Amino acid sequence: MSHIRIFDTTLRDGEQSPGFSMNTQEKIRMAHQLTALGVDIIEAGFPISSRGDLEAVQAVAREVREVPIAALARARKEDVLAAAEALKPAASPRMHVFLATSDLHLQVKLHMTRAQALEAIGSMIKLARNYVGEVEFSAEDAGRTEIEFLCQACQVAVDNGADVLNLPDTVGYAVPEEYGEMFRKVREHLGDPDHVTLSAHCHDDLGLAVANSLAAVRAGVRQIECTVNGIGERAGNAALEEIAVALAVRKESFGVATQVNLKELYKSSRLLSEITGAHIAPNKAVVGANAFAHEAGIHQDGIIKNPLTYEIISPEEVGVPSRSLVLGKHSGRNALRQSLKELGYDPSDAELAECYRRVTSLADEAKNVRARDLMAIAHEVIRRKAVAVASEASPAA
Repeated sequence: MSHIRIFDTTLRDGEQSPGFSMNTQEKIRMAHQLTALGVDIIEAGFPISSRGDLEAVQAVAREVREVPIAALARARKEDVLAAAEALKPAASPRMHVFLATSDLHLQVKLHMTRAQALEAIGSMIKLARNYVGEVEFSAEDAGRTEIEFLCQACQVAVDNGADVLNLPDTVGYAVPEEYGEMFRKVREHLGDPDHVTLSAHCHDDLGLAVANSLAAVRAGVRQIECTVNGIGERAGNAALEEIAVALAVRKESFGVATQVNLKELYKSSRLLSEITGAHIAPNKAVVGANAFAHEAGIHQDGIIKNPLTYEIISPEEVGVPSRSLVLGKHSGRNALRQSLKELGYDPSDAELAECYRRVTSLADEAKNVRARDLMAIAHEVIRRKAVAVASEASPAA
C-alpha cells in the first residue's frame, strides 16, 4: 500500500492566522506532540518574517530530532539564507521555497513577468540545494495558474533540484475534479519522475479543503499539507485529523496509508486548543465535542445494539475517551435505561416510563439533561415508589 506523507504546517501556516500565534516554548511543545502523532514533516515557521520566528525554528530543529523540519522561504536570496540559518540545527532539514505563478499574483502582487518568475524559481531552488538535503517548491495560487505555464514552472523547479512539488489551492477556489486534473496534467508533462513527490496544500474558503486533498491523492499526490484542527489563513487549511481518518476508514478505496497514530489525534487537538485558546466547534469532525455524541433515540438504540450502526470509527481509535448518549427531548427509553444503570439504578418499566416523562419535560426547557438532573429525577421516582410500597405493607394503626 502506497504511503502518504503528512506535512504538518500547524506551526507555520496555522500560526499565521489571526489569534493563533505561538511563542517558542509553545511551538516546541506542539512539535513534540506532532512527533508523537506520527507526522512525516513539521514545517516550523517562516524565518524571514521575524528574528523571533527564525529563533523558534532553530529551537524546534534542536529539540525535535525524529522528524524532518521544514522552513518556508520566498524565492528570494535573503529568505533562503534566513531559512538556511534557522535549519542549521536540524537533523533532517527541508527548505520550502515558494513563488506565485498565477498571472494575477505575478502582475498585481509581484510585478514580475513569467520569465522573471522562472528565473527566480530556478536560481533560488539551486541556492537552497547548497544548504539542505531536500528542497520543496510551491507554486502559490497554482489552482488559478494557466496550466501550460504551471507545467513549465514545475519543470524548471525539478531541473534545478526540487524533490517535492507542491501545487496549492491557495485561496480555496478549486473543486475536487479540477484540482485532481491539474495534478494529472503536471504528472503527464513531467513524465512522472520517481524522484519527485507531488504535494497538495488546500485552503477551506469553500469548505472543500479535505475533499480537494483527497481528490489529489487519487490523482497521484503522495504528500498532503495540513494542520491540526484545520487552522490557517482565513477559513483555514485541510484538517489533519479529517484526512488521516478518511484515509484510514476508506483505505480500500484509496489504496494508501499514513503513519499517523490515530489515538493521538484527540490529544493533539486539545493541546492546540489549550495553547492558542481557540476552541473548536462542537460539530467539528473527528475531534469535536459532538463527534461521538448521540441524542436521537433511533441513533441511541442503534449505538447500544452495535456502535457500527452510527459510528464509522470508534471514539477510542482517535483518542476520544468515550462516546456519550446525550439525554434530551429526542432521546429514547433504551438510552435512558442505560444511563440510569450507569448511575446505579435498575428501574422497572413503570419507573422508566415516569423517569422518561420527567426527562423529556425537563429537556424541553433546558435542552440537555445533566447527570445530576437525572439522579434527582431517578431518586425521587424510585424513592417515592419505595415509600408508597412500604406504606401499603405496614399494618393499619
